[in-house]
Amino acid sequence: MPVTPMLESPLSADVLGRQDPELAEILLAERERQSTTLQLIAAENFTSPAVLAALGSPLANKYAEGYPGARHHGGCELVDVAERTAVRRAQALFGAEHANVQSHSGSSAVLAAYAALLRPGDTVLAMGLPYGGHLTHGSPANFSGRWFDFVGYGVDPESGLIDHEEVRALARKHRPKAVVCGSISYPRNIDYAAFREVADEVGAYLIADAAHPIGLVAGGAAPSPVPYADVVCATTHKVLRGPRGGMLLCGSGLAERVDRAVFPFTQSGAQMHTVAAKAVAFGEAATPAFTAYAHQVVANARTLARALAAEGLGITTGGTDTHLLTVDPGPLGVDGRTARGRLAAAGMVLDTCGLPQPGGRGLRLGTAAVTTQGMGESEMARIAVLFATALRDESAGRGVREEVRDLTGRFPPYPG
Repeated sequence: MPVTPMLESPLSADVLGRQDPELAEILLAERERQSTTLQLIAAENFTSPAVLAALGSPLANKYAEGYPGARHHGGCELVDVAERTAVRRAQALFGAEHANVQSHSGSSAVLAAYAALLRPGDTVLAMGLPYGGHLTHGSPANFSGRWFDFVGYGVDPESGLIDHEEVRALARKHRPKAVVCGSISYPRNIDYAAFREVADEVGAYLIADAAHPIGLVAGGAAPSPVPYADVVCATTHKVLRGPRGGMLLCGSGLAERVDRAVFPFTQSGAQMHTVAAKAVAFGEAATPAFTAYAHQVVANARTLARALAAEGLGITTGGTDTHLLTVDPGPLGVDGRTARGRLAAAGMVLDTCGLPQPGGRGLRLGTAAVTTQGMGESEMARIAVLFATALRDESAGRGVREEVRDLTGRFPPYPG
């Protein structure tokens, strides 16, 4: 299921090349990098040419503080239509009563959710950073850790699965104002109903940080947090395959509070070209082709997990339900950071992440981007062999790099 082929290169007219060859060279080099290496970062994908067209449209010129019909600038009649379209499509796609599509990023969306529901000093229960919690889940370097009192829950060190009894016990002990469910590296589907029960028991709001699985939700390949959470925070890139940005979904009872938390409390003018690109992505995600894509992403991830396990690597939780998996390269004699370096040299781009064991560091990888390119389960099996070969023998990296170049050459992200 590759993205729609481009009729011409984004730089074919060479406008940028003539005016600013230095920047044009950088863009061309980045396009070459993306086209000749395996993009296995779980948070990345390739947008469609239609999304790119919206991002590069004249809507980038328009200042639009406020909401449709209530802007602080004139000339917003057409961008109002674009935003209303994005909102309507998001509501239909996710079955939400209300959608706010203005957040500049996933972190901005989480900030707005906290602003809507909490006050500084409130206690929040969220997944601890060592176990896959995001920066906005209480990092002392982030606004969340400075403004709120976070209590972290973890995962079982043997199974790698969320310990729901621990979650319940911590909630009863600390009586949080909000419970956050979601992770940047948890490979299994979240049990939103279980978190809803805990939140109700202690009188807390439930915030779902669904930045990673929301694209799978759109394609019917993962359970939806919308029926359970008071507020759902998400990104519009990753598996959803739209522009880099955020959004919030909630019930009608919290709509005004969420909207005010986005504007004017946490950010000013919306990026209308990005809002329009979000609308394009929501439209694409409502098609049968995207449903097939989302299920193929999961099938590819499961195949990749099995193949990597067969090569001797440790797979956290024994597999995956989603687009991502976390891997322990220790059985092959390398630590996470060394492994990432060897794989990068071999043309495989991915991240490190925490492992369930205290102090453990492994690898996080995902299949969204390679699935967009049209790769299937046979390619996942081949990637696993290349992956293990590069880790076992550093000197094999050059040969693996050539095989990666050959593989990606058969699946260009933007043909033509």
